Amino acid sequence: MRKGKELISNRVSQIPRSAIHEMTRLSKQFDDVAFLSWAKPTSDTPGHIKKAAINAIEKGLAGGYSESAGLPELREEIVKKLKTKNNINANPEQIIVTVGAIEGLSAAVMAIIDPGDEVIFPTPTYSTHIRQVVMALGKPVLVPTIEEEGFVLDIQAIKKSITPKTKAIMYCTPGNPTGSVFSEEQQLQLAEIALENNLMLITDEAYEYFTFDGNIHFSIASVPGMSKNVISAFTFTKTYAMTGWRIGYIHADEEIIPQITKAHIPFAICTPVVSQYAAIEALRGPQDCISEFSEHYLSARNLMCERLDRMPSVFKYQRPQGGYLMFPKILHEDGADSAEFCKKLLFDALVSTTPGVAFKGEGHLRLSFCVPEEMINKAFDRMEKFFNIS
Repeated sequence: MRKGKELISNRVSQIPRSAIHEMTRLSKQFDDVAFLSWAKPTSDTPGHIKKAAINAIEKGLAGGYSESAGLPELREEIVKKLKTKNNINANPEQIIVTVGAIEGLSAAVMAIIDPGDEVIFPTPTYSTHIRQVVMALGKPVLVPTIEEEGFVLDIQAIKKSITPKTKAIMYCTPGNPTGSVFSEEQQLQLAEIALENNLMLITDEAYEYFTFDGNIHFSIASVPGMSKNVISAFTFTKTYAMTGWRIGYIHADEEIIPQITKAHIPFAICTPVVSQYAAIEALRGPQDCISEFSEHYLSARNLMCERLDRMPSVFKYQRPQGGYLMFPKILHEDGADSAEFCKKLLFDALVSTTPGVAFKGEGHLRLSFCVPEEMINKAFDRMEKFFNIS
């Protein structure tokens, strides 16, 4: 008879417990926690988007399935957005609407990765992407970015990491957790590498609308000749504060999308239809919320940097170029184990942060500035008191 442990697949059992969700679980033990750990907007979804969802429900439009690829009218709107925002010439056959960018990327990874295939990740990076490759029985290959230069890509190290088993390079820009924005120049170098080695570039562009200090988001799928070598993931969740609606989309060549759809169907069948109607209104309706969110994130980023500047003995940081996250290095003597460091902050200072080990960046922690500014001040007031900084 097989023992209980043997009933669990190796590909799942080898995945460590999420440090991100562990901190959330631990935080629930305390009252009045100052949260800098949640990578979700604290703003509510704009009213016109919610009204569109309500109208779809009342008209009886949301109770059934849609096409697996998504509502045709939504894909048409996405095509328009890709042209105007990303300079990507697309058609509806190159789009699949997914349950957030995460499910879309999971389906994409399953569609292209065979057991033993290697996927290069510039690190630190979002741990869920690595898990997607592990679930597909692929092998993550971690290539550190250059932290001192703002977590930029180490192109030479990426080139050296390529083997006959390399299938793809997977990255997010603006970055989670670093807030780095990979430049057009660096991404064009990745494009050359991909074409020379027949690799796929898989991008997560969830924070595309939020860049600062003159940095510009660049979509590699806009480059002529790259269509068969790029899979791009986008989402409504960050742009329109729709994290709970679980809706995103994938753009890829029309020969690749049907293969991604094969994986998408057993994962989800289709994206919740009510969310799709909300997304149509998000694209068609007023866009004021994007600039409002962006202005708030910029102000909050500047505040967080100011507060970190007052703690030079504890943290050293790279100024985020985009998104709403940052990844300071822990200089304090207790910072070698980031999970234990974050637990101390939670237990003794009632400040919730996320350990860098969760992102393949040990010795760091992730801080989120998509929260109200009073929450940032509250958290840093407590940390200054904890570290005896006057």
